[in-house]
Amino acid sequence: MPRAPSVATPPLPATDGLARAIAQFAQSDGDYTTAIPGLSLHRRHETTAPLHCIFSLGLGVVAQGHKRALMGDEVITYGPGQSMVITIDLPVISHVTQASVHEPLLGLMLMIDSRTIVQTAAEMSLPPTRRSAPRPISIETLDVHLLGDLVRLVHLLDEPALVARLAPLIQQEIVIRLLAGPHGPHLQHLAANGSPSQQISRAVAWLKQNFAQPLLVDELADRAHMSPSTFRQHFRALTGTSPLQYQKQLRLQEARQLMLSKHLDAGNAAIRVGYESASQFSREYGRLFGAPPQQDVKRLRSVPA
Repeated sequence: MPRAPSVATPPLPATDGLARAIAQFAQSDGDYTTAIPGLSLHRRHETTAPLHCIFSLGLGVVAQGHKRALMGDEVITYGPGQSMVITIDLPVISHVTQASVHEPLLGLMLMIDSRTIVQTAAEMSLPPTRRSAPRPISIETLDVHLLGDLVRLVHLLDEPALVARLAPLIQQEIVIRLLAGPHGPHLQHLAANGSPSQQISRAVAWLKQNFAQPLLVDELADRAHMSPSTFRQHFRALTGTSPLQYQKQLRLQEARQLMLSKHLDAGNAAIRVGYESASQFSREYGRLFGAPPQQDVKRLRSVPA
């Protein structure tokens, strides 16, 4: 009996051109902001330890090497030929899993304004999404046209006089292709007026601006026009954590940055981000970052950029 023909999985697009473009500007290990608003380039020549960080709304692409992110109990791996879209600011644990001196990890992150997504989606005739449970992170095969847009955007850094004119046009095309492609249903939940995803996104935006204030979840739920139990359910589904845990991670991340960049001691950093108890701050800091504040900051300062 003849066998049914198998359906071949489409090959991942080659990202060598994007890797070369990134390497031209990111010539040593580090995270590089660029003259193009929202665009950053990244390079690592070796694997890294897991790092607590916040993924923000945008498009991430690894042109060379591989990365892994842990969101709650979910492990997400991605590498060349894939695109990652984040629709809500997420506390994650991320690290480089494949990189070397000869083939360093090379990637980029393009932040996207939610208002641009909402406005562009409204102007496009998009079929209604069928996805009932939106995911805060989606990994899809990198469309070759989207890949070409990203290469053009990075190469535009060679023409600083044209950045202000051309970068917004290329970024607009990127948003259109994201909405029209496999990430489209994922992004439409963000654009849908009154959707749970949109309401939780607004609550997260409020938390980012007011994390040092005491958090009353019932009041936050009221802001999102949800009952407290429904709000907690949707919040955890989208962020992988509870509102209180999310606030705690924002506070501790900010305190870490204050100690590193502003040279504050642990006590002053704790007060600045909203802690009333220094001992509670030290306990929660050590639980999240694996070491007490002073020891952790000393270790970070000893690590080359």
